[in-house]
Amino acid sequence: MTTLSAPVTGLRARRLPKWAPWAVAAGSVLLSYLIVYAGGLLGGGIVLTAIASVVLYLFLLWLAARQIEGSRAARNRIASSLIYSAFILALLPLLSVAWTLVSKGIERMDGDFFSHSMNGITAFDANGGAYHAIIGTLEQAGIATLITVPLGVGAAIYIVEYGRGRLANIIRFFVDVMTGIPSIVAGLFILAFWVYVVYPLYSPDGKPGYSGFAASLALSVLMLPTITRSTEEMLRLVPDALREGSYALGIPKWKTIMRVVLPTALPGIVTGVMLAVARACGETAPVLLVAGGFNSINTNPVIGQQSSLAIYIWDQAGSASKYAPARAWAAALTLVLLVLILTIAAKLLARRSKLER
Repeated sequence: MTTLSAPVTGLRARRLPKWAPWAVAAGSVLLSYLIVYAGGLLGGGIVLTAIASVVLYLFLLWLAARQIEGSRAARNRIASSLIYSAFILALLPLLSVAWTLVSKGIERMDGDFFSHSMNGITAFDANGGAYHAIIGTLEQAGIATLITVPLGVGAAIYIVEYGRGRLANIIRFFVDVMTGIPSIVAGLFILAFWVYVVYPLYSPDGKPGYSGFAASLALSVLMLPTITRSTEEMLRLVPDALREGSYALGIPKWKTIMRVVLPTALPGIVTGVMLAVARACGETAPVLLVAGGFNSINTNPVIGQQSSLAIYIWDQAGSASKYAPARAWAAALTLVLLVLILTIAAKLLARRSKLER
């Protein structure tokens, strides 16, 4: 003999009205405000008021659902509310960061900021921009992407499609180790290898030198494990039935990978690449070590010091000028918008390629 966990009227279980959770939420916020914030219970404060609102909401919702729907439905509502609360809690920092960037960075988002460098700008000057830093970021991230994407995708293809035995395990192990390498270590490696050993070989004076290309190499070291691991996981998600169907038609393995496997996994691969690019654009320590930073415009990534938006933000945030914080916030907002634009463009390109096929 079975029993229902909720009271039944006729053939349908009783349910809370759709407006009931919203009413409970509004009542919980109001009571918490009156008791904790206005009443000063537990010291008051907006944070304690928010915590009290959530706890009170969960208790009142559970009580109402238990009386009307039964204990099982009440537990289900509490679990769903906890999931929604976790989502909102995770979303709040993102919204807070976005609001802070927009509210403080929009002040210097003008034509002068995007068309001038910091050459000749002193602490008493309100002008100056990040044109040189934007050029450096685009060149360094672009070169690093051109270097890393073929290597990372190729390594992932070998691991998934060809790799067997000890060699594949060794490659996978070193990729995992590289994932946890601090960025400063990548910068030191390129500093010791490229700046002090390779660069003097073709330098006119035979001396070590900073360059944007060295920064790209350091960023490539950081991007490679992310691209390799994300591409590997995306390739593993491609159903084996697609490969087997291609092989059954007599298509070679390499062509199956190029025409079937990679196009199927392309959206996930693009996501992994853009995550790596976003990390590379925000790195400061390795770029500062091997590119040096520069207040003037340098469009040559091979010779001479070069700046980036990350270095520009770091430099302006530590400046004693009263105009520097506005420039730092504007550069931070520019960096976020730049990564956002690149991500949207890459997504649209991948989607268009998929539709054309």
